[in-house]
Amino acid sequence: MIASVRGRVAEVAGDGAVVEVGGVGLWLHCTPATLAELRTGQQVRLATSLVVREDSLTLYGFADDDAREVFTLLQTASGVGPRLAQAVLAVHSPDVVRKAIANGEIAVLVQVPGIGRKGAERMVLELRDKIGPAPAGGPASAQPGGGNSNAWRDQVRTGLVGLGWTAAQGDQAVTAVAEQLPADPAEQPAVPVLLRQAIRFLGKAR
Repeated sequence: MIASVRGRVAEVAGDGAVVEVGGVGLWLHCTPATLAELRTGQQVRLATSLVVREDSLTLYGFADDDAREVFTLLQTASGVGPRLAQAVLAVHSPDVVRKAIANGEIAVLVQVPGIGRKGAERMVLELRDKIGPAPAGGPASAQPGGGNSNAWRDQVRTGLVGLGWTAAQGDQAVTAVAEQLPADPAEQPAVPVLLRQAIRFLGKAR
């Protein structure tokens, strides 16, 4: 198993990134939240999970080991493959996923595209004893976005398109999220949080 990679980011696309390790460019499928933190040319360390199939070797990249562990655990549930597990982490942080499964919060799980009520109930039934105790308190607060108050728009739009929505739907979600933001850029949430808000908006609009 390839547990992590460390190297220079050579390319960032809508659904993944290329990280150069020892002169070899590795393509990693990443959630939009992870991609939002990457910049071409920077040195990064990403936790990884290698999914082996008869006809492919697919490497998934994560911002930290915790996300990788949840990604791996989700796939032990019936009907959950790597792409759906990645979609879960695109919508919710690892702590939110753990809390939802531990407490049987079906409404939280069905916010993920591709998970219906029956699928969510099955995940809770099969994973509740594996997920461990629910994290205390609510989701961790995001660090303020700061910087360019409009830079997040392109990052969120790109992430949504990478998850399968159209550019028009991405624009609609970005506009909806922007309307809810505080006027002071320093008080705005980080890009991963904004992305999750956009995904929830699109989920409600289905």
